[in-house]
Amino acid sequence: MAEKFFWADQIADRIIREKTSCLPRSSKSQTKEKGKVSGTKSQDSSSKKRERKKEYVCASGITPSGTVHVGNFREVITTDLVVKALEDKGKKVRFIYSWDAFDRFRKVPKNVSKEYEKYIGMPLSDVPSPFEKGKSYAQHFEQEFEKQLKKVGIKPEFIYQDEMNKKCKYAKLIKIAIEKRKEIMNILNKYRKEPLSENWWPVVVYCEKCKKDFTKIINIKGYEIEYECKCGYKGKVDFSKKGIVNAPWRIDWPMRWKYENVDFEPGGIDHSVHGGSLTTAKEIVKDIFGGEVPIYQFYDWIGIKGGNVFSSSRGNVTTVDEVEEIYEPEVLRYLFVGTKPKTGFQISFDNDVIKIYEDYDALEKKYYDKKANAKDKRIYELSRLKVSKKRPGKTSFRHLVSLVQIGKLDDLNKESKIRAEKVKNWVEKYAGEDMKFKVQEKVNTKLTAKEKKALIQLKEVLKKKKHTEESLFGEFYKICEKSDIKNTEFFDAAYRVIINKKKGPRLAALILNVGQDKIIKLLEKVK
Repeated sequence: MAEKFFWADQIADRIIREKTSCLPRSSKSQTKEKGKVSGTKSQDSSSKKRERKKEYVCASGITPSGTVHVGNFREVITTDLVVKALEDKGKKVRFIYSWDAFDRFRKVPKNVSKEYEKYIGMPLSDVPSPFEKGKSYAQHFEQEFEKQLKKVGIKPEFIYQDEMNKKCKYAKLIKIAIEKRKEIMNILNKYRKEPLSENWWPVVVYCEKCKKDFTKIINIKGYEIEYECKCGYKGKVDFSKKGIVNAPWRIDWPMRWKYENVDFEPGGIDHSVHGGSLTTAKEIVKDIFGGEVPIYQFYDWIGIKGGNVFSSSRGNVTTVDEVEEIYEPEVLRYLFVGTKPKTGFQISFDNDVIKIYEDYDALEKKYYDKKANAKDKRIYELSRLKVSKKRPGKTSFRHLVSLVQIGKLDDLNKESKIRAEKVKNWVEKYAGEDMKFKVQEKVNTKLTAKEKKALIQLKEVLKKKKHTEESLFGEFYKICEKSDIKNTEFFDAAYRVIINKKKGPRLAALILNVGQDKIIKLLEKVK
């Protein structure tokens, strides 16, 4: 059962409470009101009644101007979690994700040839892909991200805005924007340092000849726009029949709220500042299009620990696929589920990864042991792609760090082998030197008399019986007492002999993972 204190459930409750359908009152009800005294509360009340909606619309989207990075992922998973919260309350939800591929190609990213400057000003959907034949620039990045979303259990209904615009789906609303041009200008000018030009129009025309938006509108009459382009072409277009007209973002966003009847959509800080596109969209959707403002959730930026700010145009991005090389889909979701949208955070690739996996595994254990509180239970359920009846039997990430490097993976179950691939990627690409090791075949370090004595005792302890990690750890301190050696000195000596380093994985686990017999043979070389 959804808990009211969890942020996604709180938003879902608010959507259900505030977003309702408007239906005409019955004729019987209206007849009753006619006999009432003018000016009474009943007379002043709306002639419409409100009832629960049969379907709620939750939206998300982005312009595919470059590689869609994990920072952009925060928006779609925020929407996904609210969708799941509504569904858990028994509500029908339409989850839409808009690809704004009808936006203009503004800038050539670093990973694209400078030759692509010739396409600046064209819709992204008309620019050819620099990476593969037969696809558009937009399609390459769209399809790449859509595959990544499937892996983490996010399956929205994708709306391709280039198709919507080219099919003239927004023609009626665009005509309203044109007719109310002055009202829109007044709204926008309230938040501008310099007012818009009197020649400004709430539409952009893509030239029929060069396909670019370097056009100037000469006149508009009804659905007909007369324009001229820098390329020298002059023409007229009926935008109810030919889809080469686009609304700028500040008009396009509220226009689509109206068209899709959006009930919820999150947004980043760039849209959320006072006077930003959210401020003006709220006014435009109500005053120009006669629509409703969706419930809105601001989300803060995320980053990569130790990395630079994400920028698709500068080629500084980390994709969901790259994060998934290290994080299981459930653990990746867990990072976002457990952090409120308005709180920023950084995704770690260093040794913090071990702690994150341990926290997730501990949460999972509490869930199946029925010891999780309501909040933790909810976080776990929303992190999972599918909650199984039995607890998944996975080997810990920390334990696998040793097994991967030793090569002991044959006895692992299927789920642990999948996790082992994540561990392998992490060890090869990101693990600190203290986590990397190679078991030695001979003793490659000088030892003091005390160190030799302690390690010989360790050998005898290992010969006596098969140990658990707990029992072996207890023996370490007995060895230190008998050998009159400090704990730190003992661990230092053991690591140097076994992996030729001063630090490493937990010593007891390391010895058991390598195998007591193999460690005994190595320690027999200590003289």
